[in-house]
Amino acid sequence: MPLRLHPDVTSAATADGTVLLHLGTGRYWQLNATGAAVLRHLLDGDEPDRVAAALATRHGVEADRAARDVHAVVGQLRAAQLVISS
Repeated sequence: MPLRLHPDVTSAATADGTVLLHLGTGRYWQLNATGAAVLRHLLDGDEPDRVAAALATRHGVEADRAARDVHAVVGQLRAAQLVISS
């Protein structure tokens, strides 16, 4: 499930993460550093489960929790029409 940003979405890195602006709606979203890392890995073609495993290892959390969190981020990004499948 490779993802890419919706054509109407621009992103900008910030000191705390990333800001996404949907030009079609005028709405913006701010991702913290972890959310920004998840998005970056997904946009680079990594599968959500692989991203979750890396987060679990890096942050010392249970793999199941990391997987739920990553899938929740993907769901929210999709629902807000910020990302689409490649």
